[in-house]
Amino acid sequence: MLAARTGVAGSQISEENSKLRKQSGLSIGSKDRSPKKASENGKDSSLGPSQQSQLRARQLALVREVEMNWYLQLWELSCEHTTASTTGMPHRNLGKSGLRVSCLGLGTWVTFGGQISDEVAERLMTIAYESGVNLFDTAEVYAAGKAEVILGSIIKKKGWRRSSLVITTKLYWGGKAETERGLSRKHIIEEIVRAMTHVINQGMAMYWGTSRWSAMEIMEAYSVARQFNMIPPVCEQAEYHLFQREKVEVQLPELYHKIGVGAMTWSPLACGIISGKYGNGVPESSRASLKCYQWLKERIVSEEGRKQQNKLKDLCPIAERLGCTLPQLAVAWCLRNEGVSSVLLGSSTPEQLIENLGAIQVLPKMTTHVVNEIDNILRNKPYSKKDYRS
Repeated sequence: MLAARTGVAGSQISEENSKLRKQSGLSIGSKDRSPKKASENGKDSSLGPSQQSQLRARQLALVREVEMNWYLQLWELSCEHTTASTTGMPHRNLGKSGLRVSCLGLGTWVTFGGQISDEVAERLMTIAYESGVNLFDTAEVYAAGKAEVILGSIIKKKGWRRSSLVITTKLYWGGKAETERGLSRKHIIEEIVRAMTHVINQGMAMYWGTSRWSAMEIMEAYSVARQFNMIPPVCEQAEYHLFQREKVEVQLPELYHKIGVGAMTWSPLACGIISGKYGNGVPESSRASLKCYQWLKERIVSEEGRKQQNKLKDLCPIAERLGCTLPQLAVAWCLRNEGVSSVLLGSSTPEQLIENLGAIQVLPKMTTHVVNEIDNILRNKPYSKKDYRS
């Protein structure tokens, strides 16, 4: 999948299915057997917008379960043969498209072709793949194109089926020449929407999305696509973590309900700030110690950075109570948002990746009570206009 960037610098599954059957079993069929009176538009008038959204999500999940069971029965297979069952990795639809992606993906920014060796990169991809990750993210600008080459070489060496993987890359910052960067047709093969439609029609990609676009820009792209019978974007790649919430929690949900654009989020640990490694300064081996990341160091040692570190210390007791690490709590917090299709992880060591993948085990523990506890500590929950009206 291509993303256009702006120029800005096992058992848990069975239990979930059981709950879905109980909650949505009466919602599917030729007749409405629900004892509640439905409104003319087919929605329960007693449910609020958020409850109706959750109900629709459960209905879609049940439909997917029925379709999967039918497919497995057709080929004389069982649920044990599926990746989700063997690895425990949940999969979600990318927006309202039919593309199924692992809820955790592996990113290659800074690491592949830069901070780590090719051998470590191969080890990281192997761990991710064997853990059920099918989404791998890169970009033409990462390590001046080396990240894409390394990722492709590892896939070829491992002999993984290309059809089992979802590879996303991003365009904008390309070569040094003026014609090698930007989003012109010259660079990507009329501008953006038409170019992306051409790329998909030629078989060079199956979907396209955006990265770091505003809600207005995404809506404009969708409108142009519909007006001229072209292909609209299916997702937006956005930064999302404990200290960056506005876009993913307020702006993107509205786009999802209106035009089906999903959220693929990155930097769940805020470039390592939430990892806990910067609690007592900037370690020499950390990303913030690199010359090209002076901006990150300045953010950490700033007054706001110190306030964030204090909040992280207040979150540690919650992590300890849930039996997880602070990074695992932070990643699970991102995943608890049903509007997030997948969270991209960035790791420089196998140990870090294994730890972050463990967030899957913490996700069921992210109850409303726990989320409210975290919000009370952070005190940065964004409010939409609907929230104010209510």
